[in-house]
Amino acid sequence: MGQAEWARDLARNLLEGPLPRRWAHTQGVAARAESLAPILGEEADLLTASAWLHDIGYSPALVVTGLHSLDGARYLRDVHQADDKLTRLVAHHSCAVYEATERGLIDALNAEFDQERPELVTALTYADMTTSPDGLPLEVGDRLAEIHSRYGPEHLVSRSISNATPCITSAVHAVQSALGRR
Repeated sequence: MGQAEWARDLARNLLEGPLPRRWAHTQGVAARAESLAPILGEEADLLTASAWLHDIGYSPALVVTGLHSLDGARYLRDVHQADDKLTRLVAHHSCAVYEATERGLIDALNAEFDQERPELVTALTYADMTTSPDGLPLEVGDRLAEIHSRYGPEHLVSRSISNATPCITSAVHAVQSALGRR
């Protein structure tokens, strides 16, 4: 069993029952990640695995800090002794530093998980931020608007997304450009 298959099964076990809409989103993100194989080469399996696992920290069984990227990465590291690259991608996906800052967890995030190579983080951000909560492809602007409408203007996730918008849109445009050159 490859890393992506293992990741899919783990994500299914953690998300499908308690969070079916999050599971639908995760399936869509993984499909988007798989579509990036032409620009990622041998790292495509790693990216797909990280796409399957990027939101496991939302699982009620894993919530500790409320920062899903940190909770998920810690679980992967501590319980599954997962690959360091994989845990770093989950920890820092979709410009997580902004939400970590809002939650007062930036020092913990950065102390426990180094940044992963920018090309991989960018690719995971693209896959996540161009996939709806129901797992369907959509434009990054629509995804950002959906997040704001779901949480409301005063919520720390909305503030984080507002601060992260340049990072997110830059990542999406970089991947779209790379795909266009293919």
